Amino acid sequence: MAQINRPTMEEDKVHAFSSPMPLMSEHWKTEEGKKSNPSCTLSEVLGLRELFSPQVWRASLAELVGTAVLVFAIDAIVISSIETNISAPNLVLSILVAIIVAILLIATNPVSGGHINPVITFSAALVGIISFSRAAVYIFMQCVGGVLGALALKAVVNSSLEETFSLGGCTLTVVSPGPKGPITVGIETGQALWLEIICTFIFLFASIWMAFDHRQAHAMGKVMVLSIIGIVVGILVFISTSVTTVKGYAGAAMNPARCLGPALVRGGHLWTGHWVFWVGPTISCFAFYLFVKLIPRQHFQVEGYKHDIFNYVKTLPK
Repeated sequence: MAQINRPTMEEDKVHAFSSPMPLMSEHWKTEEGKKSNPSCTLSEVLGLRELFSPQVWRASLAELVGTAVLVFAIDAIVISSIETNISAPNLVLSILVAIIVAILLIATNPVSGGHINPVITFSAALVGIISFSRAAVYIFMQCVGGVLGALALKAVVNSSLEETFSLGGCTLTVVSPGPKGPITVGIETGQALWLEIICTFIFLFASIWMAFDHRQAHAMGKVMVLSIIGIVVGILVFISTSVTTVKGYAGAAMNPARCLGPALVRGGHLWTGHWVFWVGPTISCFAFYLFVKLIPRQHFQVEGYKHDIFNYVKTLPK
């Protein structure tokens, strides 16, 4: 059958972290040379119809599987890198994390845009690359994937390793045997919160920025951009574990779904300060969004859903 040639439409473009064939409202699709209607409903801004789109839920399966594999692999690496008693376990961990993150981002990008992290998804919604409704679906599936990944790891490790290494989960403190009985070692909640905020913002600014800006993503290529993201994650994991050098602190997570899975499956002290791994990244996402809004618009250009809460508020009648 002969193929029908047609011009490339906006829906056919797939950029890093954008959703393939975005389900934009007809309100936002304007003909060439015409201006879009400045007014819109909150439902259109949030993209509520995507909550009921089979396409969005099918795409989110890549987020579920990708996050499950991420949690299983990273938590297994955390356990093995410490268990082998190598001289620099955090260095080996950081290198392997960088490789795994890059591979999984590249693998899931064609299906869902390749987020596998609520930080990326929420930031993409804030800057207007995807709708908040799609973001909600993705984050829900990422959290489910995190739980499945932790369950898979629990099924293959023995109870002794699970107990000793807290299933490779995100920890601020651990209980260790001391000369006068068990003692709690780790870092303070405030210190962990600042590390989470700083590292997550650097993660967004130093790597996700390239993927969000379609000009940079096109010039460098998806594989290069997603590989850089993996490298930046690995470097930040190494930095966060090196600046503290305290046993019991697992380092900056920069991915709440990765922390949620082991916490739900293993429980116990993994819930101690668990809120830090959600509040810190959320603050960083808003800080990154504020930075994007303050700089000259020509220095940051995105393609995708194109709508955020700030733009919606500007259209409200005064």
